[in-house]
Amino acid sequence: MAGSLQGKRIVIAASRRIRELETIIEKQGGNPVPMPMQRTEFLADEVERELHRLSENPVDWMVLTTGMGLEALLDRAEAARMRSRIQERLAQCRVAARGYKTAAALQKLGIRPAVVDDDGTVQGLIRALDAHDLAGRTMSVQLHGEPVPKLTEYLKSRGAEVREWMPYRHLPSDEGLTRRLCEEIAERSVSAVCFTAAVQVRFLYRYAKEHGWAQQLTERFNSTVWAAAVGKVTAEALREEGVRRVVVPESERMGAMMVELKRVLETPVPGR
Repeated sequence: MAGSLQGKRIVIAASRRIRELETIIEKQGGNPVPMPMQRTEFLADEVERELHRLSENPVDWMVLTTGMGLEALLDRAEAARMRSRIQERLAQCRVAARGYKTAAALQKLGIRPAVVDDDGTVQGLIRALDAHDLAGRTMSVQLHGEPVPKLTEYLKSRGAEVREWMPYRHLPSDEGLTRRLCEEIAERSVSAVCFTAAVQVRFLYRYAKEHGWAQQLTERFNSTVWAAAVGKVTAEALREEGVRRVVVPESERMGAMMVELKRVLETPVPGR
């Protein structure tokens, strides 16, 4: 099927829902190139520990920062035959959700979050929490793959008793794959790179800085290779590296990102 991506090689830096992005690109005539820039390691012991703490000691607030974190908790609860008890605990406390995926996952359980951010960011979640009295409240805070000091420090400054747990952590991709992506961008062999999480940008640039590719990557992104970001947080990670040409949709959805990417690729890029 011909489309505005006809013949263009589009890198997918995501580690999840890759097939979904491949299908969108293929339907537009493009050639998807999966090159995940992150790996995810699930921390079963950490989830198990939080599961039992929740079961034995209810909290005032549950702060969920990703749908994947909620899923990991409920999957483990299911395996331990504790799912109904954990869902009961979630229904009894106030829940704060970051991101539309997290809020949607809660709604499927019949749980309406007391707090939802307005832009998919931790800062947006903090703004939403400002209206609530947190002093003396016990809060279980799910971290999304890495520490979030901005959030935990804010909660503690409001007088909350904070308990953090990390259901998974992000790890960089294989160095050979990361080097290959650096080479493809430098050689202008791809038309765009799609990032679905800020950590993918950070891992790519960490490697690039260590091996002398960073300046060339930024120059290519600012001239001939498009960088596409699924949302504001990912776009900000690119801008922090000096990337000015960032394709980012208003709605934080992969489909919306591809619509925006198609739009910019319809106009020939100078030098290609």
